Amino acid sequence: MELEKKIWPEYFSKVFDGTKKFEARLADFEVNPGDVLVLREWDPATGDYTGREIRKAVGYVLKTKDLTFWTDAEVAKHGYQIIGFGDGLVEEVDGSRK
Repeated sequence: MELEKKIWPEYFSKVFDGTKKFEARLADFEVNPGDVLVLREWDPATGDYTGREIRKAVGYVLKTKDLTFWTDAEVAKHGYQIIGFGDGLVEEVDGSRK
């Protein structure tokens, strides 16, 4: 399924050049691996689309609403960080202790 979403210019540029390899969104719509996110550049200063868009395949979706890793107080104090991984493997560990 294709899902169309607005994206501000500063973030569009980072997705376009490959620097930003994640998207943090309010979970008010259904999205699944295999879907295509159509990101349409939206300029908040003009209140209009710029005409640029990019299509990105969805590989993984983490829903945070029911996560129990942290207390509500911890989340309220610190918020979330979304961490994207770069290409390539820095180090692989086989699980054995040395």
